[in-house]
Amino acid sequence: MFSPYHAWARQRGAVNPLDHVAVNAILYGSGPGRWAMTERGAGALARAPDRLTIGPSGVAWVDGKLVIDIDEWAFPLPRRMAGRVVIDPGPLFHAVHALDARGLHRWRPVAPLARATVSFDNPRLGWSGLAYVDMNAGDEPIENGFRGWTWSRTAGTDETTIFYDVETRRDGGRGLALSYRADGTVERIAQEPVHQLPGTLWRVGRAMRSATAPTDIHTFEDTPFYTRTGCRAGLPGRTGPTVCESVDLDRFASNWVRMLLPFRMPRRR
Repeated sequence: MFSPYHAWARQRGAVNPLDHVAVNAILYGSGPGRWAMTERGAGALARAPDRLTIGPSGVAWVDGKLVIDIDEWAFPLPRRMAGRVVIDPGPLFHAVHALDARGLHRWRPVAPLARATVSFDNPRLGWSGLAYVDMNAGDEPIENGFRGWTWSRTAGTDETTIFYDVETRRDGGRGLALSYRADGTVERIAQEPVHQLPGTLWRVGRAMRSATAPTDIHTFEDTPFYTRTGCRAGLPGRTGPTVCESVDLDRFASNWVRMLLPFRMPRRR
């Protein structure tokens, strides 16, 4: 949804969205991270009810688990990324949430209490831990519907708490506050206070909701229109690992930002 090539193609007329597909794979750690998102055309795409293949990478349901095989190159410094992520989804949730008044943009947390086992050959590493799977769908370019959003999820022992605040272009702002439980139930919860997070190099405003002030804050991604942050947040005495993101779609829609994106997001025809 952040493809500059898709945006440029729309300026010339109707676009086949299947001609703009990519696998986004990112590794963070103590050293330099690796970030891969190579866009490919429809000829690199294959789909079946239980499998999706994009170029050399693919995703498949195998014996009730989501198996993600990654074979990509990281940019802007070319480095290989090759490995497998196996997601044990835990309880599956089917509720779809509209993010705007007309329902043009929709969001579904599919497996918010999942676990992942990661095994990479390049770079050589592996671990297991908490995981999260969701999906989005839209009937128009995302920058047409939104000015931006902030989103966060906090993992607990038996629940995942999600706050999603969007600023739409047509009908102002709206927010979702949800608790997904290990027993398969989901509950709407009260909105917690908003905490402003420290500024970044690119000065994209970032914030998140939490009953307690976030601690152990570290920045995963700092780009001209998007930030991803890790921290600990939650209820007093019940904080947990938290991931939050802030998106500025006015920035994303600007020509100067779209001209920068191909340095990290090349396209193979």
